Amino acid sequence: MIGKRSLSILAFSLLLLVFVACDRKSDQPGDRLLARVFNRELHLSDLENMFPEQATRTDSLLIIQAYVSRWIREELLMYEAEKNLPPDLNIDQLVRDYRRSLIRNNYEQVLVEQLLDSTVTKTELQDFYEKNKEQYELETPIIRCFFIKIAAPVPKADSLLQLWAKPRGANLTKLEAYCQKHATAHVLVDSIWHKVDVIGSVMPKGTITADNIASKREFRQSDGQFVYYFRLLELKNRKEIAPLSYIEQQARTFVLHKRKLDLLQRKREDLYELALKKGNLEIF
Repeated sequence: MIGKRSLSILAFSLLLLVFVACDRKSDQPGDRLLARVFNRELHLSDLENMFPEQATRTDSLLIIQAYVSRWIREELLMYEAEKNLPPDLNIDQLVRDYRRSLIRNNYEQVLVEQLLDSTVTKTELQDFYEKNKEQYELETPIIRCFFIKIAAPVPKADSLLQLWAKPRGANLTKLEAYCQKHATAHVLVDSIWHKVDVIGSVMPKGTITADNIASKREFRQSDGQFVYYFRLLELKNRKEIAPLSYIEQQARTFVLHKRKLDLLQRKREDLYELALKKGNLEIF
């Protein structure tokens, strides 16, 4: 026995087959009705410009089928939503407010793109840091370190040990080149801070943790599959103030945001003064 859903699908498919029997640019008068939900109708003309130039009739059928299916569900949801509108909801006012917001936001974006200086100097960053650093108390330890993870057996192990012993200048350059070629993971930039658990995640579990990092100054160990080289350069514990270099991007974002707000406020005041001067506003 064929269910109602199957009959609906069959009827809809037959409607679409009638359509594809003709070109989209049919000479027949009138506009083809594709679907109706209560008093709302979807016509073929509503799908104008949705068909790629090279679309076959099969492609067109699939496009129409997907669109009509989606349209029916959207209209049913909209019908129910409109039935359940709160009596005190002023849709017209909401639309006007939203339109004003879109226009204002677009103009503000244009002003920012044209007038905002996005350069943040080191002096500005340092000034921000000194005034706000108490807000950047660390929740987890961070470290500066050198770290290498390399598959065993270690290629040219003696050369690696010599470079690792004094990773400075030309040695550091050679060590970086070695790691690029052989290491699975490595950290050789001494100015960047890392969370302890991030570095620890690429070592055997428990090798370095927030609780034991203070005692793990330097070591070399193997788990049979990899060899790990680690050297702690500096540690900042929980509750300590994060260094500027660690929160620099946050500081830069804040400085630019504050600069943007100042720019927009100055523009508002300039427009107010200009309108007042030209008699384009009145206060009663």
